[in-house]
Amino acid sequence: MSEVSVTFGMGEGVNPTEGAAASSPAVIEFLCDAEIADSIPHPQKSVRFAPDWFRNLEREMDLTYENGMTAGTVKACLPVTDAFSLGFVIPLPYDVQFLIPEDRVSIRMGWPDNCAFQPVEQHHPGQIGAPSPPFEAAMPLKFINPWRIKVPDGYSVLFMQVMNRPELPFTCFSGLVDCDRFATTINFPFLWTGPVGEFLLPAGSPMIQIVPVKRDALIKSHNVRAPSDDERAEQETAQQRKYNEESTYRREWRVKK
Repeated sequence: MSEVSVTFGMGEGVNPTEGAAASSPAVIEFLCDAEIADSIPHPQKSVRFAPDWFRNLEREMDLTYENGMTAGTVKACLPVTDAFSLGFVIPLPYDVQFLIPEDRVSIRMGWPDNCAFQPVEQHHPGQIGAPSPPFEAAMPLKFINPWRIKVPDGYSVLFMQVMNRPELPFTCFSGLVDCDRFATTINFPFLWTGPVGEFLLPAGSPMIQIVPVKRDALIKSHNVRAPSDDERAEQETAQQRKYNEESTYRREWRVKK
């Protein structure tokens, strides 16, 4: 069977004067049989999945602080925006109907007859220790992922719940996979965390957020200590500016991703 490759650059916006490697940014690829890929939503950069509640939110509130500064909403918080933009999202390939009973265990699922594969399967509850705490009333499920993920040598991929999406009725387990060596697809275990009842997750819904991680860039050592006098003064200055100057983080502290 033929394959399609959906390719995204990792490292866009890097100054080309910062080294020879900057002219050839690392690339992540999503591979899928063409006959399947032509009929399902493709992985995309995470920013394209920012939810409506965030897009529709105003940046400022009709309130002011004691110092006269206008109160901002979470939309004015650039760290939240950067989290929405981090990495890539793999969307749900097909519509999935869920019937969640009161016991939250005997979950029933359905999908269209023309699906190329079963989009959701069950795990055995014993795999997470259910029904022992904290899984007294839980049925572990897994999204079936048709996309193989390829990254350059030295990269792993962090799989995690889509960030800042409290309205999603499920929570994925996180995992770190060495996708530069693991040459097949990876499925996504999750728990239904929404209410009981009947629900439709439409095709194209965000399923999992993934972030490529360069292994040799991971920080593995740490120190716990009191700050020096200079560090304490630096922190006090930053704290003062944070709450008394407008857009200081955006102007001076944030690095564009």
